[in-house]
Amino acid sequence: MNMVSWPLAKDTDPGSAQRQGPGPIRTRSEVEREERANQRRHELAVQRSELNPPDVRIRVWEKLHGLRLPSDLAHPILGVIAVGTRLTLAEVHAEQRARASRCTARGETETEKSGDSLSTSDRSTTHRIG
Repeated sequence: MNMVSWPLAKDTDPGSAQRQGPGPIRTRSEVEREERANQRRHELAVQRSELNPPDVRIRVWEKLHGLRLPSDLAHPILGVIAVGTRLTLAEVHAEQRARASRCTARGETETEKSGDSLSTSDRSTTHRIG
């Protein structure tokens, strides 16, 4: 038997090597867009994950939406935050209270550090005018 090897069509097409590469060639903007989309998907997963405590989930929500958690306990956005983070409204309120107490504690600490607070002896000698 005489074996004849015939060239295959893909071997004779000069452009076939380019088409058989690892995948389509993407522009830098397409790659960056895909990276941003992947990052957003990751952040949304972190925001919703029950493995993360409420403060982490709320901080991620704030970052994604460019908004801060309001201090008003009756603010209408709190329900949206609760749904987006898969927290209860009570958990969102607890984070609001925790932030308020930290802010108050920091304010007192800063006042004490700056020397603006009066000592006990100074308070007793301070008189109210008018």
